[in-house]
Amino acid sequence: MVSYSVIVVEPKTGGNIGAIARSMSNFGLKELILVNPRELGDEAYTRAMHAQDILDNAVITESFDEAIKMVDLVAATSARTTHGEKKTIRVPMTPEELFERFESYPGKIGLVFGREDYGLYNEELMKCDLFVTIPTNPDYPVMNLSHAATVIFYELHRRGVEDRIRTLASAEEKERLFRFFDELLQQIDWPEHKRNRANTTFRRLISRGGPTKWEFHTLAGVLRRACENIEKCRNRRKTE
Repeated sequence: MVSYSVIVVEPKTGGNIGAIARSMSNFGLKELILVNPRELGDEAYTRAMHAQDILDNAVITESFDEAIKMVDLVAATSARTTHGEKKTIRVPMTPEELFERFESYPGKIGLVFGREDYGLYNEELMKCDLFVTIPTNPDYPVMNLSHAATVIFYELHRRGVEDRIRTLASAEEKERLFRFFDELLQQIDWPEHKRNRANTTFRRLISRGGPTKWEFHTLAGVLRRACENIEKCRNRRKTE
């Protein structure tokens, strides 16, 4: 299963380091590698807020080469792009494309962020496997370091959350839902000549909507409880 490390190359300010750590914590990332950073002083820890443990556990390296040896695939981020297949060092992909293409990657991906003033040097980019850029206004494409990192982290987290939320109900689960609905129609004495149409309508609605497993369990629970309560009421009347 893919995992990620965040590599920040020669950050100039402790504030950006702290802000990146905080954003990492916001979006579930833990591993921070700092290449030749400034001293992690009060500013870094203040900006990190409740993510100070990420700073405490950060790995410090003296060189870019040392840092990328700690990951299996290196994804460089930069606002500087060029177009054309011959200039492969500058052919970018969006964050969405990156995470979509490598969501099943079996190793560790390093998300590399460069210096605030210059980004990554060409010789560093040459050592990276992938090149990622955030689509921005071409009149002012360069983002603040920590802001760019937050966008990347959000996209990664969003895909993971959507994958968890959008795990669709299986065909067997949907059939169970249809049976619960048919049972409810019987319990409320829905007219026999209208039952087939109601079942067909419900089946079409569920199939068209593509319910997730969470949605299936919610609906199934409601229908099952309704049937049970109706049955209890009927039994209570019989004994009165």
